[in-house]
Amino acid sequence: MADTTTKSKPAIADDSVWVLGTHMTKFGRYLDQDAVDLASGSAIAALADGNVTIHDMDVMAAGCLFQASGGMAQRIQKQIGQTGIPAYNVANACATGATALRTVYLTIKAGEADMGLAVGVEQMGKMGLLGGAGTKKEANIFEPSGRYGAVTGVDGYLGTEGMPGVFAQAGMQYAYENDGVGFEQFAKVAYKNHLHSTRNPLAQYTKEFSLEEIMGAPVMSYPNTLLMCCPTGDGAAAAVLVSGERLKSMPVEVQKRAVKMSASVLTSDPWTESAQVQPDVNTLTRNAALKAYEMAGVGPEDLDLVELHDCFATAELVHYDNLGLCEPGGAGEFIDSGAPFRDGRTPVNVSGGLISKGHPIGATGIANVYEVTTHLRGEAGDRQIEGAKVGLAHVIGLGSACGVHILEKAS
Repeated sequence: MADTTTKSKPAIADDSVWVLGTHMTKFGRYLDQDAVDLASGSAIAALADGNVTIHDMDVMAAGCLFQASGGMAQRIQKQIGQTGIPAYNVANACATGATALRTVYLTIKAGEADMGLAVGVEQMGKMGLLGGAGTKKEANIFEPSGRYGAVTGVDGYLGTEGMPGVFAQAGMQYAYENDGVGFEQFAKVAYKNHLHSTRNPLAQYTKEFSLEEIMGAPVMSYPNTLLMCCPTGDGAAAAVLVSGERLKSMPVEVQKRAVKMSASVLTSDPWTESAQVQPDVNTLTRNAALKAYEMAGVGPEDLDLVELHDCFATAELVHYDNLGLCEPGGAGEFIDSGAPFRDGRTPVNVSGGLISKGHPIGATGIANVYEVTTHLRGEAGDRQIEGAKVGLAHVIGLGSACGVHILEKAS
C-alpha cells in the first residue's frame, strides 16, 4: 500500500551574512595611542555594539597596510582576548579594510564560521604625499614585455609618482572625453564633501569651505587643489559579521539592528593597453559594481546613499560614472544637478568622504561600511538620510584592488 503520509520538505539553510556590530574611531592624529591601541578599542566597541564578545567569534581578520608584516591580528588578540581562532592579516592597498571584511564574509559563507570580527587600522601621522603603485625605477628603456611590460613608466603620461597627479590625470581624461566637466565640477565635489563633514563628529576635518576657497587653494596637481585632496591621519574601524542562521537565535532587539550584506565583491585590474601607462581606476570599479548589483538584485537607482572612494575630487567624479550613478558620460551634469548632495537624488559621501573624514588607509574600507550601516539603522544623527534602506560602500587601491559592498536594512 502506498505511503500517503505528508512529508515535510527539508529546511533551506539561510546562507545570508549580516553586519551585527560596527564602530569607527574619530579620524585624526593620535599621539598618545598606537595602531594596536586604536584597533583594539574599535574592535571592543564593535563587539559591544553587536551585544557579543570575542568569545563568540569564530574568525578574525585585521587590515593594516603600513604594518603589513607586523601580525596586527595577533597583536590585537593579545589586547582583547586570545581564543585560538583563525587570524588573518591583510594588506591590499587602499582596499585593505574592505578585503579584511570580505575575508570574514567568505569564511562565514563557506560555513566555517557563524560569526567573525574584521578590523581595519592605520597610523599615518603626517606622512605626506604617497607615491603611485608600481613605480618603475629601472632605466627608461623600451620594454614591451617582462615584469612591467610598459613602453613608459606606469605612473602616468606626465611621469608623476604622486597620488594627486595620478588621479588628476584620470579626471582630466574623463573631462577630455565627456562634455560638461571642468575645474568647477571637480571643485563642487570637494565643496559638497566639506559641507557634509560639518554634520559628522567623527570626521578629521569638519569645516565648510566656499567654492571660491576650494578653487583658489594651492594646486597640488591640476585640477586637484589642496582642498580637493584627502588628508593622511590615524584611525580604526571594525565590524562584526554573523550568519543568517546564527542571527535567528539572537535577541529580537539585536536582530532589528542587523544589516544585511547583500553583496561583497573584490576585483583587480584586467589587462588593458592604456593601463600600461596610466593606472586604470575605472574598469575594475565598473566590473565590481556590475557584479555587486547582480548579486544583490538591485540597481544604482535603488541606492539611498553611497560612500565611495574620494581620495581626490577627481576620483569621486569619475566614480559617479563607474558605479552607474549617472548616465554614461554624465558625471558633470550629475554634480551640477545637486544629485549627490545629502538632499539630492543619490546622496554620496554624507560622512564628508575621505576628503574631510580622512583616509587612514587600512581603516577606510570598513569605515565606509560603518557609515552606510549607521544610516540603515537610522542612527546617523544630524547627517541621517531619512528612510535609507539600501546603501553601497566602495573603495579602490592602486595596484589595483576594488571592493564594493551593498548593504540592506532588515525588513
